[in-house]
Amino acid sequence: MPSPVRTVFLVDDDASVRKALTRLIRSAGYDVQAFASAREFLNHSDFGERSPACLVLDVRMPGLSGLDLQRELQAANRLLPVIFITGHGDIPMSVRAMKEGAIDFLPKPVKDKELLKAIEQALARAKHDHAERLELEDIQRRLDSLTPREREVMTLVVRGLLNKQIGLELGTVEKTVKVHRARVMEKMEVQSVAELVHVAERVGLGKA
Repeated sequence: MPSPVRTVFLVDDDASVRKALTRLIRSAGYDVQAFASAREFLNHSDFGERSPACLVLDVRMPGLSGLDLQRELQAANRLLPVIFITGHGDIPMSVRAMKEGAIDFLPKPVKDKELLKAIEQALARAKHDHAERLELEDIQRRLDSLTPREREVMTLVVRGLLNKQIGLELGTVEKTVKVHRARVMEKMEVQSVAELVHVAERVGLGKA
């Protein structure tokens, strides 16, 4: 199978910087999409939702700053690793950016090797985050296929209750519980209670 497209979004209001960095990043084999402002980028319809991507972002720009854009992406739950670049950076700004999840903070003029190394690290994180998001979406799809009673049975199984105990809890007979339990295992696509517990914990439905 062909390797997935790995996209680098570049946001910088300096046209010469955009041109130079686009050429550099593209020469390393990445797809590049460049934008002149944070607002222009936000109007873009797909921020790496379908494939691994990262964002190379200038800190100081007219209108929305790079830090403003980082916060907007976080508020919208957009898991897009950020690499900041700036010609006017200072230590407090760098610390703040890193605390809020930035991969790196590079001063201009950016050194080619440092930027490409940071991009590789960012895309590795993006690949991990992308796979995790797809897994959670798949688990949620399976959960949504359960009936309300199957969901109740699953919750009690995960808590460690036996079929007889579940029947007493739900006011039904053990035979009926067994039927619901078998359907839960089938719909959740698991082979054991341990697997079911693991899947439940992935979406916050653990034993607690």
